[in-house]
Amino acid sequence: ILLVERPVKVGDWVVVGNHEGIIHRLNVRATEIMTFQHASVIVPNSQILSSAVLNWTHKDTRGRIEIKVGVAYGSDVEKVKEVLLEIAANHSDIQRIPEPVVLFKDFGDSALLFELRFFVPKIERRLTISSDIRFSIDAAFRAAKIEIPFPQRDLHLRTGLEALKPSIKDPS
Repeated sequence: ILLVERPVKVGDWVVVGNHEGIIHRLNVRATEIMTFQHASVIVPNSQILSSAVLNWTHKDTRGRIEIKVGVAYGSDVEKVKEVLLEIAANHSDIQRIPEPVVLFKDFGDSALLFELRFFVPKIERRLTISSDIRFSIDAAFRAAKIEIPFPQRDLHLRTGLEALKPSIKDPS
């Protein structure tokens, strides 16, 4: 079925279960996936046919990347959006059509949560491009005085030390 229907082919970037890599060899009984650590994983074709397979490059090599970032409460959210879109516009590997978009995703425990979404022509470069964008976000946010907060927790202590002492019974 794999050889006739071709849901995967040699050279495709796939994720099968916990294994991710490039299909190196496709045989009648098994498929060899070369991982990015340069290890060969032999996956029975029955597993590929009976489970979900993520194929990053099945039809073409384009793909969408999402970068999540949280900013401190009180930040100028329009400025955050502007900075993120400018970063995307200045990266040569990000497609202009469809244009990048910034979503204000949620009010988190310690941060306002945003997501920068954009498309790239070669999804196999997603890790490098994502890293480039994160470096740019850090530098641009520092320059714009936009804070990326640390997770915060409030600790409430009871008054009186007696409540904290373990009860010890007198053995006599």
